[in-house]
Amino acid sequence: MIKEVLPGDHMEYHMVMARREVLVQLDDDLVERLDSLAADLGTSRSELMRRGAQAILEAEDLASKDRQLQHGYRRQPPDPVLVESARRIAARTAPEW
Repeated sequence: MIKEVLPGDHMEYHMVMARREVLVQLDDDLVERLDSLAADLGTSRSELMRRGAQAILEAEDLASKDRQLQHGYRRQPPDPVLVESARRIAARTAPEW
Protein backbone atom coordinates (compact mmCIF):
# COMPACT_ATOMS: atom_id res chain seq x y z
CA MET A 1 0.00 0.00 0.00
CA ILE A 2 1.41 3.40 -0.98
CA LYS A 3 0.44 6.30 1.22
CA GLU A 4 0.11 9.71 -0.36
CA VAL A 5 2.22 12.32 1.43
CA LEU A 6 0.25 15.55 1.69
CA PRO A 7 1.69 19.01 2.32
CA GLY A 8 2.27 19.36 6.03
CA ASP A 9 2.89 15.62 6.45
CA HIS A 10 6.65 16.10 6.34
CA MET A 11 7.09 13.75 9.32
CA GLU A 12 5.47 10.88 7.41
CA TYR A 13 8.40 9.97 5.17
CA HIS A 14 11.75 8.48 6.06
CA MET A 15 14.88 10.50 5.46
CA VAL A 16 17.98 8.45 4.69
CA MET A 17 21.00 9.44 6.74
CA ALA A 18 24.52 9.44 5.33
CA ARG A 19 26.43 6.28 6.12
CA ARG A 20 30.08 5.46 6.52
CA GLU A 21 31.55 2.10 5.58
CA VAL A 22 33.31 0.49 8.53
CA LEU A 23 35.45 -2.62 8.45
CA VAL A 24 34.51 -5.15 11.14
CA GLN A 25 36.23 -8.49 11.55
CA LEU A 26 33.97 -11.42 12.45
CA ASP A 27 34.68 -15.12 12.69
CA ASP A 28 33.15 -17.46 10.11
CA ASP A 29 30.57 -18.92 12.50
CA LEU A 30 29.23 -15.48 13.43
CA VAL A 31 29.01 -14.44 9.77
CA GLU A 32 27.12 -17.64 8.90
CA ARG A 33 24.69 -17.13 11.78
CA LEU A 34 24.12 -13.49 10.82
CA ASP A 35 23.55 -14.42 7.18
CA SER A 36 21.09 -17.14 8.18
CA LEU A 37 19.16 -14.77 10.44
CA ALA A 38 19.20 -12.04 7.79
CA ALA A 39 17.74 -14.46 5.25
CA ASP A 40 15.05 -15.58 7.71
CA LEU A 41 14.12 -11.94 8.40
CA GLY A 42 14.33 -10.85 4.79
CA THR A 43 17.01 -8.26 5.45
CA SER A 44 20.75 -7.83 5.01
CA ARG A 45 23.71 -8.59 7.22
CA SER A 46 24.50 -4.87 7.26
CA GLU A 47 21.01 -4.06 8.53
CA LEU A 48 21.40 -6.62 11.32
CA MET A 49 24.74 -5.09 12.27
CA ARG A 50 23.17 -1.61 12.36
CA ARG A 51 20.33 -2.91 14.55
CA GLY A 52 22.84 -4.62 16.84
CA ALA A 53 24.95 -1.49 17.19
CA GLN A 54 21.85 0.57 17.97
CA ALA A 55 20.70 -1.98 20.55
CA ILE A 56 24.10 -1.86 22.28
CA LEU A 57 24.03 1.94 22.43
CA GLU A 58 20.46 2.00 23.77
CA ALA A 59 21.25 -0.67 26.38
CA GLU A 60 24.31 1.24 27.57
CA ASP A 61 22.29 4.47 27.75
CA LEU A 62 19.68 2.74 29.94
CA ALA A 63 22.39 1.17 32.11
CA SER A 64 24.05 4.56 32.54
CA LYS A 65 20.77 6.16 33.61
CA ASP A 66 20.16 3.28 36.02
CA ARG A 67 23.61 3.78 37.56
CA GLN A 68 22.89 7.51 37.97
CA LEU A 69 19.58 6.72 39.68
CA GLN A 70 21.24 4.24 42.02
CA HIS A 71 23.95 6.76 42.83
CA GLY A 72 21.30 9.35 43.67
CA TYR A 73 19.55 6.96 46.06
CA ARG A 74 22.87 6.07 47.73
CA ARG A 75 23.65 9.78 48.09
CA GLN A 76 20.22 10.52 49.58
CA PRO A 77 18.31 7.40 50.64
CA PRO A 78 14.51 7.54 50.48
CA ASP A 79 12.61 8.44 53.64
CA PRO A 80 11.65 5.15 55.38
CA VAL A 81 8.17 6.52 56.21
CA LEU A 82 7.49 7.23 52.52
CA VAL A 83 8.77 3.79 51.52
CA GLU A 84 6.46 2.10 54.04
CA SER A 85 3.50 4.22 52.88
CA ALA A 86 4.18 3.30 49.26
CA ARG A 87 4.45 -0.39 50.22
CA ARG A 88 1.06 -0.28 51.96
CA ILE A 89 -0.63 1.51 49.05
CA ALA A 90 0.85 -0.97 46.59
CA ALA A 91 -0.34 -3.91 48.71
CA ARG A 92 -3.90 -2.54 48.78
CA THR A 93 -4.11 -1.54 45.13
CA ALA A 94 -2.21 -4.38 43.43
CA PRO A 95 -4.38 -6.26 40.95
CA GLU A 96 -5.32 -9.85 41.78
CA TRP A 97 -3.73 -12.15 39.25
